[in-house]
Amino acid sequence: MCSTACATPVECLTGALDALAAEGSGELPGPVLLDRESLLLRSVNRLNTELARTTRRCEVAGAGEHDGKATMASWLRGHARLPAGAANQLVRAGRALEQLPVIAEAAASGAVPIEAVAAVAPVVEPGNLAAAAEQGVDVGEVDPLLAGVAATRPHAELRQVVAHYLARLDPDGPEPDPTESRRLAWTRHDDGSIAGRFELDAVGGEKLIAAVEAILQASRPAGDDRTRSQRQADALVQLCDNALAAGSLPRLRGHKPQIVATIPLADLADPAVGRGAGTTGFGAAISAARARWLACDGAVTRVVIGPDSVPLDMGRTHRLFPPHLRRAVELRDKHCVFAGCDAPSWWCDVHHLLEWMAHGGETSLENSGLLCERHHTKVHHGFRIERDPAGRWHTYRPDGTEILIGEPFLLLG
Repeated sequence: MCSTACATPVECLTGALDALAAEGSGELPGPVLLDRESLLLRSVNRLNTELARTTRRCEVAGAGEHDGKATMASWLRGHARLPAGAANQLVRAGRALEQLPVIAEAAASGAVPIEAVAAVAPVVEPGNLAAAAEQGVDVGEVDPLLAGVAATRPHAELRQVVAHYLARLDPDGPEPDPTESRRLAWTRHDDGSIAGRFELDAVGGEKLIAAVEAILQASRPAGDDRTRSQRQADALVQLCDNALAAGSLPRLRGHKPQIVATIPLADLADPAVGRGAGTTGFGAAISAARARWLACDGAVTRVVIGPDSVPLDMGRTHRLFPPHLRRAVELRDKHCVFAGCDAPSWWCDVHHLLEWMAHGGETSLENSGLLCERHHTKVHHGFRIERDPAGRWHTYRPDGTEILIGEPFLLLG
């Protein structure tokens, strides 16, 4: 087990985790495994509580700025590789722990998970604290009640209790802005398909149902054996097709939104299926067969990479990157190249590595890199990006030190 001679508590924790991993669980009976599971869950709750507290300390200190990050949420996404939801959850939980001592004590003991702490965080948001003060509500009395629910009741019930409390703070207030309750998020799988969830207010939901139902009812061929959910999904895709074909959508980074299919010329000409041979503009891997299918639609932009493609070097004639060159940069970089940032290409500007005006930098593929708005500003105020001969991007602080992202976990055989 871990020695008490550890220099820091973190070293002791690391030693304990190493010992735990080495111990394993073997062929233990079910009840013993469940006891182990319960102990580990309580330990995870305690560790997550310390992580949230540290996140809050980093937030107050502005520590993320050391690595060019405006917020701890963005630092956690880029440097800890956390999903946006998990990063935001840690930030919210850290703020709540600071102001709800009973919840904090329960979380520190392992009785309350970090998800529960994040769920009660809206109670201590500035607007809700002000509303409570106006009505003479003592949040210090609400704190132990919420802690009791969080420690003993299902998570869904805790969320209902918090929602009820917030609604009672302003029962006769103005009708809430419907846009504040709308959410849409998706995750792309390895095969390019996406899954997600959304939340809409009553009116927004009615609009979606009306639009989808109109297309669904207008396309019911005889013998259609699709499920209701499949037909609704097809109708939603058709809605997107109609909007893209109409040409009335807002421009995306100066270009009309459209499907972009990229595929090597040899794969396009080969009649084989060619799994994973092509990519779409938003990064999905598709087969050569699917790319050929897309290429039959005149409304789809076809980007074919071959020996006779459009020249990418514009020399000194143009300062702004023309559409075909911007597309080439997007295909190469995929997202913002600043260390730890995964802002998608459609949020990004194309940056001249060697400045066009001051240093005679050419408007070319070699002299370009994708940067989101924040990091484009950072690079123009002391930070620097470079691309090495192997094609890897490096980011340097104003003092010349490189921002390094932790190495990914390696499985050792």
